[in-house]
Amino acid sequence: MAFDPAVLRDSFAVVERRADHVAKYFYAHLFTHNPGVRALFPEDMGEQRDRLFGALTHLVLRLEDPGRLTAYLGALGRDHRKFEALEEHYPAVGASLVAALRHFSGHSWTAEVEKAWCEAYAVISQAMTDAARAVPADEPAWWNARITGRRRAAPDVAVLTLAPDRPYPFTAGQYLSVCSARASRVWRPYSVANAPRADGTLDIHVRRIPGGLLSGVLVDLAVPGEWLRLGPPMGGAVLDPASRRPLLAVCGGTGWAQTGALLEQAAAAPRPAVAFVGARSDADHYDLERIRALVGRHPWLEVVLAAPEDGGSREDAARLLRAGLAERGGWEGYDVHLSGPPGMGDSLAALLRSCGAEPERIRYDPVPAPQEGRPLTPSDWFLMQRDVPWINGTELGGA
Repeated sequence: MAFDPAVLRDSFAVVERRADHVAKYFYAHLFTHNPGVRALFPEDMGEQRDRLFGALTHLVLRLEDPGRLTAYLGALGRDHRKFEALEEHYPAVGASLVAALRHFSGHSWTAEVEKAWCEAYAVISQAMTDAARAVPADEPAWWNARITGRRRAAPDVAVLTLAPDRPYPFTAGQYLSVCSARASRVWRPYSVANAPRADGTLDIHVRRIPGGLLSGVLVDLAVPGEWLRLGPPMGGAVLDPASRRPLLAVCGGTGWAQTGALLEQAAAAPRPAVAFVGARSDADHYDLERIRALVGRHPWLEVVLAAPEDGGSREDAARLLRAGLAERGGWEGYDVHLSGPPGMGDSLAALLRSCGAEPERIRYDPVPAPQEGRPLTPSDWFLMQRDVPWINGTELGGA
């Protein structure tokens, strides 16, 4: 590592308090000097500016951890293929990044600082382009998928069946990112809600998020026959194919999509399994017909439904689910899979470890909290802690 991490950290601390201004300057500089690049970005750039600083923050935090940095950059480079990023774009991005940092650093910008950032960006861009080049030539950067079925499972939840235009090689438990022409260049992650099928179709469960740029489109507007774009499958919360240990799956809300896929996959090699399915209310258990069908077909499967009384809060639902898991207890020797809203994985992993579950047997993909509003002033950036990882809402280099 040629650059000095301490120099970069100190430099970043100077501009961090002006994050939104730095990001605006960066994109203005990039688009002014490279006008053709603008078409690769969404019309609304507010979230994109957040993502830029989210990515920079992740990089700065990993400067002295080469293993995590390499994993992060590799995933970043591979995923940028779906954004249509080309190798010739990287020098332009580097020039605009340095220009923005220089502009807002004032007297703290020195020849040493500029050298450190240029060296760091050279490492970053090389790692990303190397990762993109390493992707097999026959692996698409994205898939086009036609909506072949749409079911309103709840007032704010739609189940979409998609038919990709070529084989989509996923494993039960993984997720994908989705983009629609109705919200151009906006990508969002959704779990694949089934194990692989002979006909190649797959389901996703979409809950409408207030103010969401894509979820409302998919729940309320998308229709059969419409085409979506899918990014490559991601995520490591899949079943261990060699394991015959009993299985515990815990989910909340549309986290049921991933859990349902795992239970379908488990049927290929049955073993004792129990699934705790949490919801905000009885009505929010939106896929009961499928749940009953799974239980009816598979005597090795037990499903526990958990929901508070009508009018209960999300916190009430979480407490009820935690109480049921703790009361049942004795989770040693289980493979554990968790899926659900932001924070659920971390919280339940800690609880289940206290109930005997081995940490290495607990799998889940992190889910960042949705943001309400954007930081507009330096104070806001400190008070409104952002969790805006670049790729699909998952911390890169993780599970």
